[in-house]
Amino acid sequence: MNKSKLVALFLFSILLLPLLSCGSRHDADEKYYLISANLQVPYWKTAGAGFMQAASQLKVRAEFAGPDSYDAKAQQQSFQQAVQQKATGILISVADPKLMKDDIDRAIGAGIPVITMDSDAPLSKRLFFIGTNNYQAGLMGGQRLVQELKNKGNVVVFTMPSQANMEERLRGYRDGLEKNTQIKIVRVVDIQGDPRIAFDTATTIIGKEKDKVDAFVCLEAQAGKEIATVLSNNSVKNKIIMAFDTDPDTLDWIQKGVIAATISQKPYTMSFVGLKMLDDLYHHKLKTLDVDWSKDSFAPIPAFVDTGSSLVDKSNVDAFLQASKSVTGNQK
Repeated sequence: MNKSKLVALFLFSILLLPLLSCGSRHDADEKYYLISANLQVPYWKTAGAGFMQAASQLKVRAEFAGPDSYDAKAQQQSFQQAVQQKATGILISVADPKLMKDDIDRAIGAGIPVITMDSDAPLSKRLFFIGTNNYQAGLMGGQRLVQELKNKGNVVVFTMPSQANMEERLRGYRDGLEKNTQIKIVRVVDIQGDPRIAFDTATTIIGKEKDKVDAFVCLEAQAGKEIATVLSNNSVKNKIIMAFDTDPDTLDWIQKGVIAATISQKPYTMSFVGLKMLDDLYHHKLKTLDVDWSKDSFAPIPAFVDTGSSLVDKSNVDAFLQASKSVTGNQK
C-alpha cells in the first residue's frame, strides 16, 4: 500500500471512531432496576415487558425485581439490595409510601436517581412520578357507574387505602358519584393485597346483604375477577362490577357480560418511558438530585408524567386484547 493510501485510511479511521462510539455510549457497569409490588400480577408482567424492551433498545442491563406476592417489607428489601448493588437508576411502584420514604431519600443522597411509577411516594425525595392521573381515572369510573346504576344505588368499594394511587381513585369516584345522584358508598373494604379477602367479603354480602348492595367498585387489579366469580357461582345477576386494570380474567368476565367495565392503565408505557428517562438522567446529570424540582419554574425534569387511562367494556374489549397480544406476545 502506498503512502497516500495509508494517510487516507488513517484519516478515515479518525472520522469513523466518533461514529462508532456514539452507538456504545453506555458504561459496562450501567444497570437499572424496576422494583414491583407484586411480580406475579399480570399488570406487572406487562410493566416488566416495557422495561426490558427499553433496556434492549438502549443496550443496557436491567433487572425486574420485587416480591412474588404483595409484601411491602419484601419490596423494601428489594429496593435496598438494588441500592447496595449500586444501581444506575431505580424505577419503583411504592407499596407503602411511609415505609419507603427514608430508603428513597438515602438513595437520592447517594446519587442514585429514583423515579416512582404507578404508585407514588410524594413526601420522599424521588425525582418525579410517572403513571396514571388516578383522580381522573376514578372520576371516569364514577361517571360510568352513574350511567350503569341510573343515578341510584348502594356501592361497596374494594381498595388498599395505604397506597396513594388508590386514595386518589376513590376521591375521583366519590366526586363522580356525588353530583345529582342517589348513589351511596356504604362500605370500603381493605383487601390488604389479598384477593381472598375480596372473594370472602363478596360471598358474605351475597349471602346476607344481597338486596342492600347494587354495585361493586374495585380500585385495584385483583378484586374484580374474584367478585365476578362469586356472582357467577351464585347465579346472581343485576349487580354492577366496575373493575380496574386489564388482568386476563377481568377481560374474560367483561366478554361474558359479568363485569361492566374496567379502567385500563399503561404499565408498559410507564416502565418503558421510565427507563429511558433514568438513562437520560445518568448521561445528562442534574446539578443535584437532592432538591425539590417541582417548585422550580425552570426545572430540567417534570413533576408528573401522565401516561393516560381509558375505559374497556364489551364494545372494545376484543380490540384491546388484540393490541395487547401484538405488543407483549401474551396469548389469552
